[in-house]
Amino acid sequence: MATLTIRNLRPGVVKSLKSLARTKRHSMEQEVRELLEEHVAERRSILEHIEHGWAAQSRRPSAREITSWIRAGRR
Repeated sequence: MATLTIRNLRPGVVKSLKSLARTKRHSMEQEVRELLEEHVAERRSILEHIEHGWAAQSRRPSAREITSWIRAGRR
């Protein structure tokens, strides 16, 4: 297993992580591990969903099209 060191977290973030861990009755380290694993799994699922959608398309969108969709979504 790899080791990860995270420096310079704001005290409020650490306090929140400790509180979440205490609520679930496990260590802050375990809480961070679970949060990271959930985030990566969720991201992987989203990317797989996008890839599946693209595979069903007759062509992939251009970078320009994607940029215009992102801008439209931000309005």
